[in-house]
Amino acid sequence: MPIDEPNAPSYFLRSGAHTFTPTHRTSGAWRETEQHFSPIGGLVVHAVEQHLAARADDGLVMARITFDILGVVALEEMEVNVATIRPGRTVELLEATVTSGGRVVVIGRIWRLAHLDTSSVAGGDVEPLPSPAGLKPWSMQPTWPGDYIASLDVRTVRPPTEGRGTAWVSSPITLVDGEPSSALASYVGLVDTANGIAIRRSPREWMFPNLDLAIHLHRQPEGAWVGLDTTVVFGPTGQGLTSTVLHDELGPVGRAEQTLTIRPQ
Repeated sequence: MPIDEPNAPSYFLRSGAHTFTPTHRTSGAWRETEQHFSPIGGLVVHAVEQHLAARADDGLVMARITFDILGVVALEEMEVNVATIRPGRTVELLEATVTSGGRVVVIGRIWRLAHLDTSSVAGGDVEPLPSPAGLKPWSMQPTWPGDYIASLDVRTVRPPTEGRGTAWVSSPITLVDGEPSSALASYVGLVDTANGIAIRRSPREWMFPNLDLAIHLHRQPEGAWVGLDTTVVFGPTGQGLTSTVLHDELGPVGRAEQTLTIRPQ
């Protein structure tokens, strides 16, 4: 059962070496009786980083983080286990498995690459977004229920239109109570919000949950703000795609893709 604290300062409480209990801060957005995936993504990165902390520092960084969401994640205790699938000195693949209620609910895979100085050839990305400082707050609560959405500070760069949205997202809520989390874990813990900032149709009339989340990074994000420049496409046969250019306050850091299953409510 979730921790029933409406003002809980964290999305999760640690309940064991590899287990975590969600607070109500994780609830929503399709139903308030389930967890929003976004904090779970951050929790997985947090667990992977703790797994890596028990080893000697190899200097690798996370370059691709993917999640397959195998079903609705209830507001129940979860176990997160991490294993090395492909070891290497310059390239490594890790797998994180999230189990809840006796079944696997999320499988994450993380490619880690060598950290090298390639600044002399860096280039080719889009322009930075305007700073979130001074932008007006924008509430997602009229559209989306749940305490996760209510926990966010959202600032729109421009008014959202059908299938297009550009916004900054931040949260004062920590990932795991009493445990510091890295800038990357906190950042990833907000990226799944992208599917909700550029809706094509009202979620009261149509469902379009994402089955996965794939994050590709060309730079490690910094700071407390996640910039989402998002486009949503609905195809004619029940499939869709949410595509996002990811930013921090220094500029673009990568891209995210989410596969959607579209159906009427």
